[in-house]
Amino acid sequence: MDSQMHGLTIAGKTYRSRLLVGTGKYKDFAETRAAIDASGAEIVTVAIRRVNIGQDPGQPNLLDSLPTSQFTILPNTAGCYTAEDAIRTLRLGRELLDGHPLCKLEVLGDPTNLFPNMPETLKAAEVLVKDGFQVMVYCSDDPIQAKMLEDIGCVAVMPLASLIGSGMGIVNPWNLRLCIEALKVPVLVDAGVGTASDAAIAMELGCDGVLMNTAIAHAKNPVLMASAMKKAVEAGRESFLAGRMPRKYYSADPSSPTSGLIGS
Repeated sequence: MDSQMHGLTIAGKTYRSRLLVGTGKYKDFAETRAAIDASGAEIVTVAIRRVNIGQDPGQPNLLDSLPTSQFTILPNTAGCYTAEDAIRTLRLGRELLDGHPLCKLEVLGDPTNLFPNMPETLKAAEVLVKDGFQVMVYCSDDPIQAKMLEDIGCVAVMPLASLIGSGMGIVNPWNLRLCIEALKVPVLVDAGVGTASDAAIAMELGCDGVLMNTAIAHAKNPVLMASAMKKAVEAGRESFLAGRMPRKYYSADPSSPTSGLIGS
C-alpha cells in the first residue's frame, strides 16, 4: 500500500481519487454523469452484459455521457456465474474499448446473495492475467484467497464489506485488516457500503480505495450522496494517515492543562 497522501496507483497509473463508482441503477445517463461528476471519481465501472458501450449500435451509448477521454472505463463481469462466461465477457469488453486491458472480474456464486464463487474467480483470474488483462478482482474477505489472487498477478484485490447492494456496511473489519496487511497490491472495498460513514471507516482501516454503486444510485438524492462519499473517502484516508489516538478504557485525559489554573 502506498504511503502518499494523495493518489491511488493501479497497474502503474496514478489517480487522484480513491473513490471508484458504478454506472448502473440511475434513472438515466444524465443523472449518472451528474453523480459521477459530484463524486470526483476517475475510474467508472460498467457492466458489459447490462450497459451499452457499443455492442448495440441502435441504443444510447454510455460512452457518449462518459467519454474515455475523461474517464477510465472499468468493464466488469456482473451477472457472470462461471469462469468461462466472465472471460468471454471481458474479452468482448476489451474489443469494445479498443484493447483497454484494465478490468474488474467478478464471478458470482448465488443469484440471491451475489456472494463470489472463489474457485471460479481464481480460475478466471489466472486465464485473464495470462491473456494480458490488468485484473481488479471482487472477492470474499478471506486473506488466504486474496493473497492467491495477488500471486496470480491481479493488480488490485477488492473484498466485499458486505453483500452487494445490501448497504450493511463493513460487517467484518478484522478480515479486511488481515487482507490489507497480507497484500502489496491495492486493497479496495467493493460492495456493501451504504452511507458516507461506511466509506470513511473503510479508509480508516487502511483500504486503498472504495468502489460503490447502489449506495449512490439508490440514495434519495444521488448527486448529493456522491458528493458526501467523495468527502468521506478523503476524510477517512487523512484520518488513517494521521493515526488515531489510542483507545483508553476509563482513563480520562483532559484536553486542557490542569496546572497553572486561576485560583489554584
